[in-house]
Amino acid sequence: MRAITYDRFGGSDVLTLRDLPTPHVGPDSVLVRVRASSVNPVDWKVRQGYLAEVLDTVFPVVPGWDVAGVVEQVGLDTPEFEVGDEVFGYVRKDVVGGEVAGGTLAEFVAAPVRTLARKPAGWSFEQAAAVPLAGLTAYQTIRRAGVRSGHTVLVHAAAGGVGSFAVQIARSMGARVIGTASAANHDFLRRLGAEPVTYGRGLAERVRALEPEGVDAVLDYVGGDALDSVPEVLRVGGTVASITDARARDEFGGQYVWVRPDATDLAELARLGETGALTPEIAEVFDLADATAAHERSESGHVRGKIVVRV
Repeated sequence: MRAITYDRFGGSDVLTLRDLPTPHVGPDSVLVRVRASSVNPVDWKVRQGYLAEVLDTVFPVVPGWDVAGVVEQVGLDTPEFEVGDEVFGYVRKDVVGGEVAGGTLAEFVAAPVRTLARKPAGWSFEQAAAVPLAGLTAYQTIRRAGVRSGHTVLVHAAAGGVGSFAVQIARSMGARVIGTASAANHDFLRRLGAEPVTYGRGLAERVRALEPEGVDAVLDYVGGDALDSVPEVLRVGGTVASITDARARDEFGGQYVWVRPDATDLAELARLGETGALTPEIAEVFDLADATAAHERSESGHVRGKIVVRV
């Protein structure tokens, strides 16, 4: 099969398109013929070695954790799926790379059933591939923060890949959403159902102007100084959740979240997609042979929506 690989940590120049053996299928896994994948910031951070102390790495690495495709072969005990099923998933395994831990920028990937759900019929493969990691991140932070109907939620980086999903999911739960973004993305946030505010100096005053009593939850998807305003914008008893800053847990008593593969959560995202409550935003689509350009586009930052790779 064709796959994107790298044999050492480094810049986008280490990525190579090459032929590899088709993965073996374990008893609780299925072989997915990949139709689309996507690039997330974590992919190039892993490639550069930034997470080497967190994730064991065995070269060569096939990058990518998001997948949408068709079940090609089933394992010995996988009653959840049949050959021909259209699926999507977050195929993160315990080890990055190696012969048995291939990623999704390839023609085939062996995916444990715990990482997959059925693809909504109304989503294209490209749309479905844009959802798993970012959508699960949004959903799991929202759930960990205890967001519910009637709450007011402040979403940092609300126009980004994760933030735009968080806006839609929180709105589907009946929450009011205030989202930080550059002025160029304010109309986009309004279309998603959020009330936009510009980040930077004076943020707390702008949020308080919209919600004088303070918000019930702060969801941080950007890091940096995003949490500096928490004492001024969070109401008493409110919760903070962050995927980038441990201060959410250590200083503010909230949640520091590392997204997990979860078939049940994926099925909930699929349900939201079927009802029209969740629509993926795709920034750009690349072919597999152009995966280097896809990594570079993601690494450049300030991308609204997801970078998708068509296989």
